[in-house]
Amino acid sequence: MKVSVQAVAVWGKIAPSHSITAIMLTDDQQTIVTGSQEGQICLWDLSSELKISSKEILFGHTASVTCLAKARE
Repeated sequence: MKVSVQAVAVWGKIAPSHSITAIMLTDDQQTIVTGSQEGQICLWDLSSELKISSKEILFGHTASVTCLAKARE
């Protein structure tokens, strides 16, 4: 049984900096994943009109995210 937990990030008027150091596009080409120098991983929705909107930001790494890889089921 798979359990899905949605991440939620809350910040003030200014979002945290996100200096992109790695980028990946999912196989369905609907989500862009970026890693940052600040140690965050961000998920972005990519519409069929090529509009990008933020989806989730994941915190926890203590070092820069320098590469991203797809996990297999």
